Amino acid sequence: MSGFLYALLAAFLASLGARDQALVAQLGASQGRRPVLLVVALLVAVASSALAAWLGGRMLAGMAPAARGLFGAIALLLAGGEMLLLAPKPAPQEPTHSLFAAGVVLLALQLTDAARFLILALAVGTAAPIPAAIGGALGSMAALAAGWAAPHLLASTEARWARRVIGGVLLLVGLAVGVPNVIGINV
Repeated sequence: MSGFLYALLAAFLASLGARDQALVAQLGASQGRRPVLLVVALLVAVASSALAAWLGGRMLAGMAPAARGLFGAIALLLAGGEMLLLAPKPAPQEPTHSLFAAGVVLLALQLTDAARFLILALAVGTAAPIPAAIGGALGSMAALAAGWAAPHLLASTEARWARRVIGGVLLLVGLAVGVPNVIGINV
């Protein structure tokens, strides 16, 4: 159950102001909020979350318990770095109305986003990939739906700062977990 709750919260927070959420908000604002665009975005979030958790489950089988903490720290560092360094791009000038194209771009963005890194880490760290996949998918879906419903909120300065603060916290937590593992202190 903790894998589910942690993944739900982590994926939601990591998805706030993320590139995929911004793209859904931009497309929704420019094309009108088409419900089918939201459905495609939600399905892509489920697929990418399931893939991250599946990969975590595969890695879990061959990973020593001591290595899980170090792996989690690396995933936290990657997630925090992604949140700090990769900002959403400006809205496309002439966006396509193709749902397939939108789905492909969303999947490409989500394969390396902070939420998927955290789902992967939680699938390994909690040794519960299925609850991590479900929680991560629901958290990502909630953030995408919020971006689709209220695209104006993502353009605010507060949203950008919140994303940077969350990214900084993830970096600090990753360091707090990773440094003791590297020098041999069990946390």
